[in-house]
Amino acid sequence: MSVHPPVLLAAFAHPDDETFRPGGTLALLARLGVGVEVLTFTHGEAGSCGDPPLCTPTELPAVRERELRCACAVLGIRPPRLLDYADGHLQEADVETMIGHVLSVVQQIQPQVMLSFGSDGLSGHPDHIAVGQCAAKAFHRAENVAALYTVAVPCSLAKRLEMSQVRPVPDEAITFDVDISEAWEAKLAAMRCHATQRSSSPMMSAPAERQRLFFGREYFVRTALDSNESDFLPTVLKGFLE
Repeated sequence: MSVHPPVLLAAFAHPDDETFRPGGTLALLARLGVGVEVLTFTHGEAGSCGDPPLCTPTELPAVRERELRCACAVLGIRPPRLLDYADGHLQEADVETMIGHVLSVVQQIQPQVMLSFGSDGLSGHPDHIAVGQCAAKAFHRAENVAALYTVAVPCSLAKRLEMSQVRPVPDEAITFDVDISEAWEAKLAAMRCHATQRSSSPMMSAPAERQRLFFGREYFVRTALDSNESDFLPTVLKGFLE
């Protein structure tokens, strides 16, 4: 494919989804010249206000939007595209309308690769599942999008860390993983941007070694590939995968 610069569209449900799993990879891609676009469906108003609270529930949507913009800036990716679906109710939203939002962005930015959640939503969160399903349907309707990837945690890592809150995938299902050492500080800073959500993630209060084990390597499953296109993502990241 001879499109320059390459573009990746990441579609997620909540502010912080772009950071906690794939943030380091998105930062590395941006440094390598990839145009990284994030589409977030909700303002995360059903999330935590922090412990102790950093804002009121009424203020939370605006606060989480600022946190999202902070994280994207720290990661060096483009400002996010933020929709206003009801947090916690994406499975009740009109699927065709959701797909239409994704396809509208695809038409505007012409990505070669899309990234989202898999069918299990990574954690089983209904909003994650809904966004992952609509992203997959949008991918199959879109033209000139070479590949669809989903964020993942391999079974071996989940077992090692005794993690019950994630839905791991078999190790052999992982298409590739990325050591994000070169972007580690950026990812930590982006996670700090999402200050209201730090207390809701058990891993955020874990010892530094355990955090590095979970957050320091990111895993992806390629769930679809257009046979008429070439997938640039592993090639772009080759230097970091070796």
